[in-house]
Amino acid sequence: MEKNQNTRINVRGRLSFVHLFKPHAATPGAEEKYSTTILVPKSDTAAKQKIDAAIAEAIKIGTAEKWNGVKPPHVPTPIWDGDGVKQNGEPFGPECKGHWVFTASAKTDYPPQVVDKYVNPIMDQSEIYSGIYANVTVNFFPYMFTGKKGIGAGLGNVQKVAEFTASAKTDYPPQVVDKYVNPIIDQSEIYSGIYANVTVNFFPYMFTGKKGIGAGLGNVQKVSDGEPLAGGRTAQQDFTPVEEEELY
Repeated sequence: MEKNQNTRINVRGRLSFVHLFKPHAATPGAEEKYSTTILVPKSDTAAKQKIDAAIAEAIKIGTAEKWNGVKPPHVPTPIWDGDGVKQNGEPFGPECKGHWVFTASAKTDYPPQVVDKYVNPIMDQSEIYSGIYANVTVNFFPYMFTGKKGIGAGLGNVQKVAEFTASAKTDYPPQVVDKYVNPIIDQSEIYSGIYANVTVNFFPYMFTGKKGIGAGLGNVQKVSDGEPLAGGRTAQQDFTPVEEEELY
């Protein structure tokens, strides 16, 4: 694997198909490797620019050192559009929508170091699961295998930065609009009891050995007011002003 620093970057994304503590074979009989799929939001344009620059550098290295000085007309890369289809023609899962998707792997001789946000080693393997958010070191490298040329993604170290919950993460706040699709600025218009159209994404999860289906929050369109529900009342609705002589 090349040590060129221009091909080695850190990216932040959501992890899927996580195999960081025990090598895994992608297909029966294939070489076992440490690996994870990384979902990078398309809104993170700076991350995409870093990825593109690293791949461009890897193509230069491949042309000079592996491909006999000839750059192929089309160089396959590991980056896929989550809004499109996989290599086999099937659509990506809903969790990939709005993301760039790629898989990075490492040979068994190079296990990734897995740390928390304070750079302390994570010993409890249950803390690492598909759905967490992490910083990942990736090295893009040129390859030539059985006559095929392209760019691969080598897995480095992983830093977990946030858990995943069924509600929207802070990186993905819902857009809240009125029935005319205008943004709602006055927060008092949104309370327990209103009627609304809500975008929901149902997704599979595996957490601490438990498997199931969660619900991800998308955007919200308020369509009408409603009777406030219990627990959704304001202090102004519950109380009246208290004069000083009424305190005791």
